[in-house]
Amino acid sequence: QVDLVESGGGSVQAGGSLRLSCVSSGYTYSSWCKAWFRQVPGKEREKVADIDRFSITTYADSVKGRFTISQDNDANIHTLQMDLLKPEDTAMYYCATKRFGCSKNYDARAFDFWGRGTQVTVSS
Repeated sequence: QVDLVESGGGSVQAGGSLRLSCVSSGYTYSSWCKAWFRQVPGKEREKVADIDRFSITTYADSVKGRFTISQDNDANIHTLQMDLLKPEDTAMYYCATKRFGCSKNYDARAFDFWGRGTQVTVSS
């Protein structure tokens, strides 16, 4: 069993920054794909960014140039640095991981383990 716990959410004004962290415990491997998703009520969970075993990253178009995903496999942590935040970034953010590699075609259904979420609210 893999347990993921997010931290770092909160409220910030537009243009500000937040840093989300996800700590995993249990059987996690550096070869697994790690990701961040977000969801607002009434909408599907959207993949924001992912990172693979080689630290190759992909981002949703809406966050490119503003968000940065990174990982520390020794500590089983992956993070999401969010800069230049916009009100439309307001959502519940979830970290997730899946066995094997990443793909831009993988949506939420492909991921095996999830955190409980942390709320990010950006005011204008």
